[in-house]
Amino acid sequence: MSPRRYVVRKVLQALLTLLFVLTVNFLLFRILPGDPVSLLTRSLRLSQQDVAELQAELGLDEPLIRQYFTYLGATLTGNLGVSLRTGRDVSAIIGSRIVPTMLLVGLGTFFATAIGVWIGVKGAWRRGRAFDRSSLLTSLALYSTPEGWLGMLLLLLFSGVLGWFPAGGMESGGLTGVARLTDIAEHLFLPVLTLTLGYVGEYAIVMRSSMLDVLHEDFVISARAKGVPEPLIRRRHVVPNAFLPTFTLIFLNIGFVLGGAVVIETVFSWPGLGRLAYDAIDTVDYPVIQGVFLIASAGVILFNLFADIAYGFLDPRVRGA
Repeated sequence: MSPRRYVVRKVLQALLTLLFVLTVNFLLFRILPGDPVSLLTRSLRLSQQDVAELQAELGLDEPLIRQYFTYLGATLTGNLGVSLRTGRDVSAIIGSRIVPTMLLVGLGTFFATAIGVWIGVKGAWRRGRAFDRSSLLTSLALYSTPEGWLGMLLLLLFSGVLGWFPAGGMESGGLTGVARLTDIAEHLFLPVLTLTLGYVGEYAIVMRSSMLDVLHEDFVISARAKGVPEPLIRRRHVVPNAFLPTFTLIFLNIGFVLGGAVVIETVFSWPGLGRLAYDAIDTVDYPVIQGVFLIASAGVILFNLFADIAYGFLDPRVRGA
């Protein structure tokens, strides 16, 4: 399959997936839980007229199919509705929370990938030695540890007992310049550490397994037979080929990282999308829940699209599948 056809096919698949997500996002908060207005006003003393006026204001008194196309049109123009609790535009609320989440997820993913790949490469290259055994055991332990529990342990140790880092939030406030950046870095340390430890084990295990598979490939055996130095074989032949599965896993894991960010942001009171989703669920603010779900899903689809396209060019055999 030509590169152009491959890219077009992947883009069309991504668009169809996004349309499916939009449909599920629309139905999820209108059919399964019942009338969102009734859920919201269950604890409030509102008359039937007040409820009817609120339903009309939100467009919930129209036929479901009309609501669906209205929802699609509004979403495509960037209108995600209005928060039922604060009255603010949902797009503006989400926009103010994206940067903290991207900062947390970006740094956590970077450190988890860099450390995990290094551990996997070194462990596979020295298979069976002390470093390989200890790193594999540690990776398995970290991979099986719930992120929320790990975050609470780190919070208790480094903030509660030692008092080295702030207990939560993104910044103390009232600071500017270098002092503010330092303050944000101190608040960011524990959440990033939790996210890094939560995923470094998986990347180390996958990279180690890929390295062991590639080490037995014919081109590696041929390079050794030609007398190519071992460091050069590892750097130019083994690592680039073994990194492909890990490369794909990084993008596929974005969705799980965002899901884990909900727990981590709640534990550390980090003002990102995860904490926003938690607060919206707690207050039954369904437009905000819809918006966060849509943005997170669109991000996962986009990163998966990048992974598919990049993998297709890195390994042309994929395009023929």
